[in-house]
Amino acid sequence: MDVCVDWDVLQLQEMMIMQPGGVGGGGALKGNPYKAHIDHLFSQWLSLPDTVKLVTSLLEEAKAGSTLSVAGSSYNANTGSNNSVLPNMFPSGSAPPLSPRSVSGSPRSVMRRHGAGPSSLGSPLKFSSEPVKEVIPPFYFHNGPPLPKELAEQYLARIDQLFFGHMDGLRVEDFKAVTKEICKLPSFFSSMLFKKIDVDDTGVVTRDQFVSYWIDKKMVTMDQPTQIFSILKQPDRNYLTQDDFKPLLRELLATHQGLEFLQSTHEFQERYAETVIYRIFYYINRSGNGNITLRELKRGNLIPAMHHVDEEEDINKVLKYFSYEHFYVIYCKFWELDTDHDFLIDKDNLVRYGSHALTYRIVDRIFSEIPRKFTSKVKGKMGYEDFVYFMLSEEDKSSEPSLEYWFKCVDLDSNGVLTSNELQFFYEEQLHRMECMAQEPVLFEDIVCQMVDMIAPEKECQFTLRDLKRCKLSGNCFNILFNLNKFMAFETRDPFLIRQEREDPTLTEWDRFAHKEYIRLSMEEDAEDASNGSAEVWDESLEAPF
Repeated sequence: MDVCVDWDVLQLQEMMIMQPGGVGGGGALKGNPYKAHIDHLFSQWLSLPDTVKLVTSLLEEAKAGSTLSVAGSSYNANTGSNNSVLPNMFPSGSAPPLSPRSVSGSPRSVMRRHGAGPSSLGSPLKFSSEPVKEVIPPFYFHNGPPLPKELAEQYLARIDQLFFGHMDGLRVEDFKAVTKEICKLPSFFSSMLFKKIDVDDTGVVTRDQFVSYWIDKKMVTMDQPTQIFSILKQPDRNYLTQDDFKPLLRELLATHQGLEFLQSTHEFQERYAETVIYRIFYYINRSGNGNITLRELKRGNLIPAMHHVDEEEDINKVLKYFSYEHFYVIYCKFWELDTDHDFLIDKDNLVRYGSHALTYRIVDRIFSEIPRKFTSKVKGKMGYEDFVYFMLSEEDKSSEPSLEYWFKCVDLDSNGVLTSNELQFFYEEQLHRMECMAQEPVLFEDIVCQMVDMIAPEKECQFTLRDLKRCKLSGNCFNILFNLNKFMAFETRDPFLIRQEREDPTLTEWDRFAHKEYIRLSMEEDAEDASNGSAEVWDESLEAPF
């Protein structure tokens, strides 16, 4: 085997001047008790004839710069003769294992053959000691995964088409196509999105401004609730208030075909917008603090309803939040009770609700602001927003907001548990009213057994909000306690109405009530018009199949 010997590899100069008593440097073994023995062994090895012959030949060839030629057989013979001495120096079986020998020579010689020095490749020991780092691809992105290159190119191509011919930018009236086709948002978001981009209020949005906002700022990779939340909220907030929805409702009123008839009645436009916003916060803002968080927005059904109202020409078919018929029913009910039309309702007004259906005790609890603090700021008076919350809770006691509303009313000690004493307190007035109406009274003991059978609470005769939310019939328990009309209707249920409810279970109690009440109010209005000679024929074929 031919090997090229390097002076730096062999370090022969150090070997020649190294003293027998200082292998690797005299200071390294200072104070070592085995120093004399090691010196003796080293001297003995150097004095061997084969060692002297081998070292002499290697030095001469190295100094001459010639290739070192060592025959495999002769080398093995030499090493064999050396091994005859070395094994005797260690006890049997206690010799340390040798490190593996590379057939290609030392790492330094290999690097020199390929023209690489220590400065370029670094220490071989460093390479071998560093663990190989496994690259784990990211699996979570705060604003969604990066947009694939092909999809990004498609977006940019479509953006170029929409902005083609508008070198100075698009105006707000031309921005609706961008809102729907690129952003996939309802069209009545167009103005708000436009203002978010046109921060300097120039009246135009250029192609580069839109790309910077929608593509570069990663809006395109967000999920749609996050996009809508970012567009609606104020820059310094992480929640939505009622005021954040007002520009959205103004554009909806200005652009939706089903609301064109309100263009000449600005007051009713405002009332409709307020009612929609109150309904949104009633169902979405579950914390009840007046601030909708992103989490609440994601958990609610508002965004599908927004797309529905944008696609549906008949706004009354959008039962969630936006139905004009629903607004009409709520507002007319409020107007009927507000006899002095000061836009406030007191206890005496509310007692008349539903043909005096409610007990005085539950009305007292409502005006004590137990279930919800009034926003009217007038002591003893309920405002329109407060009435919307009350009416939605009263007419659909199956919804979670309604169950929470009435649970707070009945929970007199606010300990989170409805006991027999609290139930009896409210039922006593119901029992008295039945006796006054000459109806056969239902004993409280029977009522408790009926409620236990319906709710199946975890602890008998102790009803928690969790128990009520598990049962679909929980609303009937509250009707039993303080709404006499609905209690009697429940006791004498109409099989025809039950069959209707089963045919379309997607309709809520509120949907059914609002539809029937709207028909009643419309017929009353037609009757008034008839007395004035301006009646329109009521077409029953236009009724929805409730």
